[in-house]
Amino acid sequence: MAAPGPSPVITARAALLDMDGTLVDSRAVVEKLWLRWADQHGLDHDTVLRTVHGRQGHESMAILLPDRSAEENHRENQQMLATESVDTGGIISIGGAAELLDALQELPHALVTSADARLAIARMEAAGLRVPEHRITAEDVTASKPSPEGFLQAAERLGVAPGECVVFEDSQAGVEAGLAAGMPVVGVGAHAAAHGPTCAVEDLTDLRIAVEDDGGFTVLLDDGPSAHEVQ
Repeated sequence: MAAPGPSPVITARAALLDMDGTLVDSRAVVEKLWLRWADQHGLDHDTVLRTVHGRQGHESMAILLPDRSAEENHRENQQMLATESVDTGGIISIGGAAELLDALQELPHALVTSADARLAIARMEAAGLRVPEHRITAEDVTASKPSPEGFLQAAERLGVAPGECVVFEDSQAGVEAGLAAGMPVVGVGAHAAAHGPTCAVEDLTDLRIAVEDDGGFTVLLDDGPSAHEVQ
């Protein structure tokens, strides 16, 4: 990890935004439900929590219960998604999320999340955040992060080349997906730098969007210990 220096700059034409852990702090409810699931299946809590962040639920289940059928994983995942979409207590926005969405309102941007559409809307609204018009959710992909499929679909939908998109992500699976798509990644959160993003911030208050005359924009990271390039 490099020492803090001059503000890193990323130039892009579209922004692709993860939801949980990036725009929305849903950790409490996510971990509560997954730890309940872990207890039902006799699984170690730490192992489950290391696995589930950033992935679709049925893919996490397949990793954690490799001998179980895909049909059973999908069925149980649908039950969990239905519970999550109504259990929104304690969900809040990540610092700077509303301001980032405001700055991007007239620029190409999309939400790219492992949640399904119902859950994504429920959590964004519970956090008091604007829901982007363009969304890639669990229903739209055949493989969840760390596959780059969701980010590549979002770029295609926005009509922007992958290399001209910037990804905002918090999880290891999400950072890996963005990089695999050929996109620079802004890691968000206290642990994001450990996943190897292009640069990292403690939260979204550590950056700002500057619109360029050609319709593109730059992501400017504030100087200081919580915003830095990653090597």
